[in-house]
Amino acid sequence: MKIKLGVVMDAIESINVKKDTTLAMLLEAQSRGWSISYMQQRDLFLENGQAWAAMRQLQVQDNPENWYQLSDEKTAELGSLDVILMRKDPPFDMEYIYSTYLLELAETAGVKVINKPRSLRDANEKLFIANFPQCIAPTIVTRQGDRLRQFAKKQGEVIFKPLDGMGGASVFRTNKKDPNLNVIIETLTNMGKQTIMGQRYLPEISAGDKRILVVNGETIPYALARIPAAGETRGNLAAGGTGKGLELTKRDKWICAQVGPTLREKGLMFVGIDVIGDYLTEINVTSPTCVRELDTIFGLNISATFLDSIEETLATS
Repeated sequence: MKIKLGVVMDAIESINVKKDTTLAMLLEAQSRGWSISYMQQRDLFLENGQAWAAMRQLQVQDNPENWYQLSDEKTAELGSLDVILMRKDPPFDMEYIYSTYLLELAETAGVKVINKPRSLRDANEKLFIANFPQCIAPTIVTRQGDRLRQFAKKQGEVIFKPLDGMGGASVFRTNKKDPNLNVIIETLTNMGKQTIMGQRYLPEISAGDKRILVVNGETIPYALARIPAAGETRGNLAAGGTGKGLELTKRDKWICAQVGPTLREKGLMFVGIDVIGDYLTEINVTSPTCVRELDTIFGLNISATFLDSIEETLATS
């Protein structure tokens, strides 16, 4: 099937070739003969009621010394594409939201946008877990310092984190006796102006923060356990964690069964859910990663599974 694919991503010259999930997807798309139009968020615009972008044709290769070639820039309607992958990394700010509005216009022109723009706005990567209370540890979301301190007192050890970050940035482990508790809360909430999340600390993090990938509601049967470095609480690879491949446990599969149908219903076709111990901790919908690591460890081709799903969706739409 000849498909015209667009991708909105961060600067391709800055990616980590060995680990970049978007590159894995693009390599698979190219191997199928799909054309690839490359865009950054800044390239999207609206004119005369239509969504447009400054696009460049992209060629990719799995070569850490020379992994991309771009053609000259050309302006075209987003509606000229068949599929657009929205793979821009957080922060999830107002510019990101504006981009989803433009991508919604592309949807109305018949383009399949993945993940669905409205659902990208609705499914905050931290807050979305509240839709599955049966799967999560004790959690609070507020900007009120007193409530956050009470939560820390009740739970003992807690994790506080912003709602719009990634890669473990500004994630704090603290407790009710921590002399820095107040300043952590004041800093994260910007003196009560910014809403944050608190979760009970899960000591099972020592065995890894498991990233599980879900493609159109169906779970990849392996996880990448991101194990914290010595003296570190965060397992994120960006924070120095190391990855270990694991088969999913019975509990992992149960959590995925709880979440998967909702993801499919909302048009969230490529999602990374995070599980620590027995608990769901995040649902990553913007630009989930770990494809290349899981492919390498288990001899998979997760991008092929993903693109197969896209082709099936296009054939039935």
